[in-house]
Amino acid sequence: MNATESRFKNRQLHIEDYLQMVSAEQKEYAEVFDYSKIAEKSSVITDYWTDNLLELILRKDNLNKAYKRVKANKGAGGIDGMQVDELPLFLRENQDTLIQEIRNGKFKPNPVRRVEIPKETKGEFRKLGVPTVVDRVIQQAITQELTPIYEEQFSENSFGFRPKRGAHDALKQCQKNVNEGYVYVVDMDLEKFFDTVCQSKLIEVLSRTIKDGRVISLIHKYLSAGVLANGMFERTEVGMPQGGPLSPLLILSRLVDTFSSRILNPMRLLLGNYSIAVVLP
Repeated sequence: MNATESRFKNRQLHIEDYLQMVSAEQKEYAEVFDYSKIAEKSSVITDYWTDNLLELILRKDNLNKAYKRVKANKGAGGIDGMQVDELPLFLRENQDTLIQEIRNGKFKPNPVRRVEIPKETKGEFRKLGVPTVVDRVIQQAITQELTPIYEEQFSENSFGFRPKRGAHDALKQCQKNVNEGYVYVVDMDLEKFFDTVCQSKLIEVLSRTIKDGRVISLIHKYLSAGVLANGMFERTEVGMPQGGPLSPLLILSRLVDTFSSRILNPMRLLLGNYSIAVVLP
């Protein structure tokens, strides 16, 4: 069985488990999102994965998991002022409309709220974009389905924004590289990468893997939703705001495409959150 077949089989088992049972955790949030099952026969699961990714994103258990994650993360509200503790009532009253708008391609994300936080360098600030809590749930639902897909493509030497990976794992890899005879390290910082990434190129990279055009369209809407800064709307034709659940995955897919696959593939490449370390013999 090759990797693609294994992935499809695992995804099929995942959906079948969802269709057959509701865990105690899901029951706790069952009243937030509640609509009928998307499929009754396992034979359609493979097609859903390739051509109907949006349906997987919008299934009940995935949305409930996304809601729970947003609730646990807390955080301030976006431009509409809605807070996380207001989500359950809003979603119960508006879930059908919200899901239908996303399915029909009529959903329009809100602009993010501009927040600036100080960097370690004195006088410099990092620009963040805070999505509304509803947009955070949708972005989180997208991320949960895309993450296992892209995890198979990401390098073993990539540690930033990865599940169950972090700085300590990167240090262990560095030690391993040293033990193998690599003695030079080139540390590079990608200045303002979030702010300057080419959106059309990012969409092109994503489209190589994501075949459901509705998902690509939804992601593009989030990229171009704009920013509200000091009460003034700003278009976002270049770059992407930091601060939403989806942005780390999108930026990592672009990083890996740019550096791991094309430029530095022959070298030992360690991808961190905002920097790259190249280990040379």
